[in-house]
Amino acid sequence: MSIKLVLILLAISGTAGIALGYVLRLLIALGRRGSLELEVKQRMLEAKERANRIIAEAEARGEEIEKEATAPLKEREARVESYVNRLTKREEFLDEREQNLSELSEQVKMRENEAANLKREAAALIQSEQAELARIAELSEEEARTKLLSNIEQLHEKAILSRIQKLETNGRERIEEKARGILLTAIHRMGNAVNTEVMTLSVQLPSEELKGKVIGKEGRNIKAFERATGVDVIIDEAPDRISLSSFDPLRRHIAKIALERLIEDGRIQPAKIEEIVEKAKQEVEVIIKQKGEEAAYEVGIVGLDPRLITLLGRLHFRTSYGQNVLQHSIEMAHIAGILAAELDADAEIARTGALLHDIGKAVDHEVQGTHVEIGRRILEKFGVDKKVIQAMQAHHEEYPYETPESIIVQVADSISASRPGARRDTIERYLERLGDLERIAKGFAGVEKVYAIQAGREIRIFVNPGKVSDLETHKLAREIAARIQEELKYPGEIKVNVIRENRVVEFAR
Repeated sequence: MSIKLVLILLAISGTAGIALGYVLRLLIALGRRGSLELEVKQRMLEAKERANRIIAEAEARGEEIEKEATAPLKEREARVESYVNRLTKREEFLDEREQNLSELSEQVKMRENEAANLKREAAALIQSEQAELARIAELSEEEARTKLLSNIEQLHEKAILSRIQKLETNGRERIEEKARGILLTAIHRMGNAVNTEVMTLSVQLPSEELKGKVIGKEGRNIKAFERATGVDVIIDEAPDRISLSSFDPLRRHIAKIALERLIEDGRIQPAKIEEIVEKAKQEVEVIIKQKGEEAAYEVGIVGLDPRLITLLGRLHFRTSYGQNVLQHSIEMAHIAGILAAELDADAEIARTGALLHDIGKAVDHEVQGTHVEIGRRILEKFGVDKKVIQAMQAHHEEYPYETPESIIVQVADSISASRPGARRDTIERYLERLGDLERIAKGFAGVEKVYAIQAGREIRIFVNPGKVSDLETHKLAREIAARIQEELKYPGEIKVNVIRENRVVEFAR
């Protein structure tokens, strides 16, 4: 009984303990839930406060940024407003000016109309007066003008002559002084010595015995040498040397090199002669290229076609009246550059045109035509600048002067070719030129005596004072100069000096 009771009590106490534990657990859980809700509410309040604070700071920062951003806009708006005000004032000013100009234009038109009317009235009055004068004088207007000018000329002939002479003298002196200064500068800077080329070259023989070897059996070596080189071999003039004669300097030079090589080798026979001559030709080709390159480098011209350089080098073996053509071209290029610099022309075009002005002479014996025309075709073929072609083509007046550089090249050619010692001329040509000068001058009416002086650089003409007046002497000088330019070819210039003098002779008895 007691055990059952104990068990029942234990069961009841266990149930009660469980119920109490559940209640306690429930009470604890409810307490914890309440504290979590309080903590959550507290955190929510803190978050809202933080959010409000961030929003307030953002709003304040936004206001600052807005102020910073709108400040330039306000400044710009103020400037725009200022510009608008200025433009408005300017428009008002321009409107006022336009109105004033319109008024002035109307006034000008009115005055122009008045002037035109007055001009017409004056023309009509002059015409009526001229008609009246012509009726009274019984002369036409042209006849009256001619008679008036003739009377004035007769009355004031001395004054007119004096004025003409003064103007001519002053103008000529100024121009000649300036030109003389420029030309003297160019000539002094290029006043180098000139070695006149000759038609023969000589080769020194180390011994008299070699002459027999050079001649060969029955002269076969000389014949083979002359056939291979195209030169004449002269042996009998000097005992220790052999002369080579030819009109072609290139052939002479090849022959000289070949003969020197044969003498050094000692084996002189037809087969060896042909071999040595071919080697000499190759050696001369190298020399030609070097001479062309040296010439272009010396005058400062770059970019020329290599084939054009080779043709330029061939001019080293060409002469004109004894003057080496390549040296003449180089000298011309320097002179042309100096003149172009003095005259504000294109110095590079002038130098190039001067250097290439005789390029046609490198092949003129192979191609038909004048060396100027041949040179033009060569330069066009190699794509040379058209300005260079225009500069070189007029140096013999076969083409007109199209550019200042063409005149400069012609002047440089005259300076280089005509200065003393540059070229040789025969006595026959010299005397022929002097005779032609006197013949041309004597062909004009009123000419009494003619003298060509200063090696043909000046011609003095004495006229009959009864047939030629002072005024007519000017016209006569111009006509004689023009005739000389048309009929004669000469380097430099010729001064035409016409002299008219009155001689009064009386005898005292």
